[in-house]
Formats: sequence, C-alpha cells, structure tokens
Amino acid sequence: MNYFSSDFKLGILGGGQLGKMLLYNTRKFDIYTAVLDSSNEAPCKIACDNFQLGDLMDYDAVYNFGKNLDVLTFEIENVNVDALEALEKDGVKVYPASKTLRTIQNKATQKLFYVDNDLPTAPFTRFAYTSEITEALNHGGLSLPFVWKSAQFGYDGTGVKIVKSVDDLKGLPNVECIAETLVPFKNELAVIVSRSASGEIKTYPVVEMEFHPEANQVEYVICPARIPDDVAKKAENVALRTSQAFNHVGLLAVEMFQTQDDEILINEVAPRPHNSGHQTIEASYTSQFEQHIRAILDLPLGRTDNKVGGVMVNLVGAEGFSGNVVYENIEDIMKLDGVTPHIYGKKQTRPFRKMGHVTIVNENLNEARRVAELVKNSIKVISE
Repeated sequence: MNYFSSDFKLGILGGGQLGKMLLYNTRKFDIYTAVLDSSNEAPCKIACDNFQLGDLMDYDAVYNFGKNLDVLTFEIENVNVDALEALEKDGVKVYPASKTLRTIQNKATQKLFYVDNDLPTAPFTRFAYTSEITEALNHGGLSLPFVWKSAQFGYDGTGVKIVKSVDDLKGLPNVECIAETLVPFKNELAVIVSRSASGEIKTYPVVEMEFHPEANQVEYVICPARIPDDVAKKAENVALRTSQAFNHVGLLAVEMFQTQDDEILINEVAPRPHNSGHQTIEASYTSQFEQHIRAILDLPLGRTDNKVGGVMVNLVGAEGFSGNVVYENIEDIMKLDGVTPHIYGKKQTRPFRKMGHVTIVNENLNEARRVAELVKNSIKVISE
C-alpha cells in the first residue's frame, strides 16, 4: 500500500503532546493525518491535515471520525471502545486493536490479564467501590499499607494513592478500584516493545525512572538503565512475554518494578507512545514515535539501540502558578551541550501539568544525569 504523498488517511484519537510528536513523523513521511480531540487548544491542531473537535468517549464522535479513515490509532486510553469495535467490523484497521484497549483501560481487568497469562505482578484485591475497603480491613481480608488505584480514568499519578492508614482513604472517590500490595522496590523500570501488523518485534533498551515524591510523576528517565545485565535481560523478557500475551500492534510500554531481590513485577502497561520513551527522539536510531507509525502501517521496524546515552526531564507546571505559560531560563539550558527542549504547545500552565520535556544526551550517562539535574533546577515553568 502507498502511504506516502497519497490518498491514504491515518487517524489519531487524542490531540495531546504524544499525538504532536507522532505528527513530527507523519510530516517527515508526508502521510495524511486527521486528529480528533475535545479541545480547540490541542497541541496537535497546528500539525495535522484535518483537525476535528469531539469527545473521545462519545460513540458517535469516534465512529463518525473514524469511518472514512484507513488506519486509526490513539495517543490516550480514554476512548470509546465500542465505537472502535464497530469501526473494525466496518473494515477500518484499528491499532492497537479495540480488544487490547478494552483490557488495558480498566486497571482491574488489566491485572487479571497478567494473572491469567502467568505474568508476574504484585498481589491485589478488586473492589466494586472504595467504600468496601474499610470492611475488608476490619475483617482481615486486607492489610495496610497498600496502593489504591482507581480502575478507570487515572493518568500521570492521578487515581493512585499509597494508603498507610484508614485516614488516607478519606476523600478518595467511591469508584471501582484495586488495592495492590505495596512493593518495596529498588527501581522502577520500563521497556517499550514495538510490534508490526505482520508480527515483527523489537524492544528498546530498558530505562529506569526516577519519580517526583509528591506528584507521583516521572522526573527523570535514564536510558539505558543503570542495572546489571541479567536484570535488564529479565525485564526485557517480561516485556516480550507481555507483548506476546496481548498480541498488540504498535507500541506497548511495560512499566515494571525491580524488587529488592531483583525479581521483575509488572506495574502497568500503555498501548501507545509513552513518557518513558521521549529520550528516543535524540538518543535512539529510531524514535518511539516513528516506530509506532512504522508498526501500525506494517512497515519494516527501525533500529532501537541507542546512538548515545540519554536522560529525559519532564517539564511540569511549577506549584503556585496557573495561567499563560512562561518558560523561565530556557536560554540558559540551551547553552548546555546535548540539551534539547521539546515544548508541547499548551498555552496554559497549572501545577504539575506536563508542559514539555528536555532530553540530555552524552556518551557518559552519569554526566548526562548530572546535566539533567542542572536543567531541572534551572528551567521553571511559570505563568505571566
């Protein structure tokens, strides 16, 4: 099939930064793209051929958007899956498939999927409502501490809370949820697996993620992870087994815990480009975004190894600032060798909102990590 400079139409559900970075590559290849998003301010708006306004959870909006497209993908999980199923029946190729998304959308069904497929994950209990947890604690069916996770609609650390006492349950929404055993881990790792429609599979090097203690968001992504080879091999193996179980097409980011005794447990997965792969734009032979396009169009997959060590720093809105965004000291960080900022195009900042990222590349990973800290402490995302 001819995708380039042709009548072929690719659709992306979601117009955020991940979509925008996918569009870097559809632009490079001259592939026609349509984007659906509920905000007129969506970062994708300026970079696609056809931008449509609509609610991603609305059946008609998704169905009508997709029905005249050849291939449909998504950059966010909160999408109407029934509409995707109907589009698949009508012959539109949806990658990753609606079946994959349906399993992943709900944290409880996602966890059950790991258990059913003999994939390592932390023990958990499923609850129809948060209010049932108190009873389980009183009757010994559950013990503190644990991690509370909303089954649906959580993202970037929202919908997740570490519960150390009964008081911590106060104020949590009364929704379907899981209580997961708190894993004392050494490291949070991630592996991105790419799989094409005809089954070609490649993995990116294991990355380690350092988290912000309060926002529960990734602060630094370090690639390759500073872990022993046997642990990296184990993490890669778990990611490949997970990919095989889902039989997905496109990218699958597998987030994992490395336990104190070097076991690997799956935390959760994302069937799309992922925060743990942003450094691939500068550090890898093929960026995760280009690889996703290659995979869903069944083109040969690109090289996934690193050209150079990379560290990624998330740029999030500073606490206490809301309104028109200002990137303070951005010129100072651009003076540093190997530093590339990516600004997502969100005009309004608010505390902890993802506004951009910065990649730092260096042959010496420790030096890259040192510069990353410098970047983190220099640039400030504030408002006018």
